[in-house]
Amino acid sequence: MLIDYHMHTPLCGHATGEPAEYAERALEVGVGEIGFSEHNPMPRTFDDKWRMRPQHMERYVEMIDEVRERYSRKLPIKLGIECDFRPGTEEYVRDTINQRQFDYVIGSVHYIGEWVFDSPEELPAWERRDVFEVWREYFDLVARAANSGMFDIMAHPDLCKKFGHVPKQDCSLLFATFLSAVKKNDLTLEISTAGLRKPVKEIYPSRTMIEMAHKLDIPISLASDAHDPAEVGFAFDQAVPLVRSVGYTRIARYSRRKRELVPL
Repeated sequence: MLIDYHMHTPLCGHATGEPAEYAERALEVGVGEIGFSEHNPMPRTFDDKWRMRPQHMERYVEMIDEVRERYSRKLPIKLGIECDFRPGTEEYVRDTINQRQFDYVIGSVHYIGEWVFDSPEELPAWERRDVFEVWREYFDLVARAANSGMFDIMAHPDLCKKFGHVPKQDCSLLFATFLSAVKKNDLTLEISTAGLRKPVKEIYPSRTMIEMAHKLDIPISLASDAHDPAEVGFAFDQAVPLVRSVGYTRIARYSRRKRELVPL
């Protein structure tokens, strides 16, 4: 069974296509279950152009409910949300999560301080930074996110490699600290093919991290991080052989924030 739990809607301001188009694409490419996970609203002082606004939350839920009903006999569709972990916003994010009955909550880190490190607009800042230090700060944040108690799935776990900035130093200790938090909190590790569409041209996370996660018996989910209907199930024909070669035979499936593992 193939499940794609990471896709967006136009409400985030940087995605195209209506939910029904994503559902149709899933049926075309043989994805058996999908879930939408729009970027969460944030407090005004932290807000930006990459997420839906608080007033859009009701419409988001309605959009997903509508497409779920329309495709109820063809395709299971889940309601999720992708929430940024930014120190200082935890109470606001928890309140956002608790106001709705989501099937799963994805945690992600896109900010190091005020720096949106994965934005093409902020790419020049990488030239002024020590790459290993950026990675150290990033993995400290994703470990804190995993320990926050807010999330079910940790998204694109090594997003810091997006533009190809990879340290020469051994990063296994950084991975181990993060994965220890994932394991301790019984979370799921997202295997995202979105990295293949980015300059790094590599699945998130690296094979090394996937191997470490498998040794810890950490469950995985599959994700395309689709921002266009054509991206649903993107490169799953590469992701599935990768995780199988490491030893995974099952993937996570969620309903009302309860996980079950189903054959891959």
